[in-house]
Amino acid sequence: MNDAILVINAGSSSLKFAGYVDTGGVEPEILGKGQIEGIGTAPYFTVKDEGGTRIGEYRWPEDASVTHADALEYLINWIEENATDVRVAAAGHRVVHGGLEFSAATRIDDQVLAKLEKLVPLAPLHQPHNLAAIRALAGSHPELPQVACFDTAFHRTHPPVAQMFALPRSIAEGGVRRYGFHGLSYEYIARRLPDYAPKASRVVVAHLGSGASMCAIRDGKSVESTMGFTAVDGLPMGTRTGALDPGVVLYLIQERGYDGAAIEKLLYKESGLLGVSGVSNDMRDLLASNEPRAAEAVDLFVYHIAKHLGALTAALEGIDALVFTAGIGENSPEIRERVCERASWLGINFDPEANARGGPRISTEDSPVPAWVIPTDEERMIAIHTARVLKG
Repeated sequence: MNDAILVINAGSSSLKFAGYVDTGGVEPEILGKGQIEGIGTAPYFTVKDEGGTRIGEYRWPEDASVTHADALEYLINWIEENATDVRVAAAGHRVVHGGLEFSAATRIDDQVLAKLEKLVPLAPLHQPHNLAAIRALAGSHPELPQVACFDTAFHRTHPPVAQMFALPRSIAEGGVRRYGFHGLSYEYIARRLPDYAPKASRVVVAHLGSGASMCAIRDGKSVESTMGFTAVDGLPMGTRTGALDPGVVLYLIQERGYDGAAIEKLLYKESGLLGVSGVSNDMRDLLASNEPRAAEAVDLFVYHIAKHLGALTAALEGIDALVFTAGIGENSPEIRERVCERASWLGINFDPEANARGGPRISTEDSPVPAWVIPTDEERMIAIHTARVLKG
């Protein structure tokens, strides 16, 4: 009987998951991945194997009342019934915020959970749902070891000056500082980068998706990121503003009558590509649209990527490689092309044909600074961390 690790990324109405088994190799081997979406409304389970072939699906009856706990129970039962000689031995969770205390994956107990609860205001879109899945699984399978893997942990190597705001010390000492996010993705890319560019020391990685950020990595360690105190900072995203003059928030409160809830809704759910375009938060829709505002939203996205690329290069004091990853970064040749064209001053000689093929290298062979497309795998990174924690 092989022990499997269940990787969970929980949202408000969905559970993304992956199953891995430790066969004694360098990394756990994947069993499959999928999601349960529509929790609370019309739940639907689907799972695919490593090659992308659907190997299971289930739709609950329309009148079924399905909670996250019910969904998790169904998932574990499905794995143990359909994966030969496998039992779920542990669960690894993506937890967006680990604060100052958690700089590495950690086994979860009541004390850890209580500390993570205090960080909910710093990641209101993600943290509550991450923790809800942990509680649900603890309730149904209290004997199952659970491990929290943090999106902030990879960035704890930032130098102190990169973590600071120009605020009074008393506020900073209360935890108001730049944390950085998408760390599990960046850590996976840093782990894989030697396979593509073994001599690259100073690397900028662009994690471009509905949530988007960029990270400066030196010798495998994060030194700067576009996201700061929360995951709303930096690049414009699907529905999030990205970097915003704080005076705008003051204006909205003092002159427009916005309260805290309205500000939160605006910053996280009504802005970004959706707010600018008025069309969609999906880059595919914007690129296909004839609406001028859709094109303007794309222009804004590319402009800020190029601007932050320059800033991160300055933080690194040079650049040896640029990497695109995540949904847009891996799947949008047009966005990659537009970014690379704006970055030609850095020494990136773009290769249109290689880019159209999806890379992995999308710069010419003689480019002083190569550009790459490297698929990320946050779930695998969580499985690796979870296995390490369990082995002590």
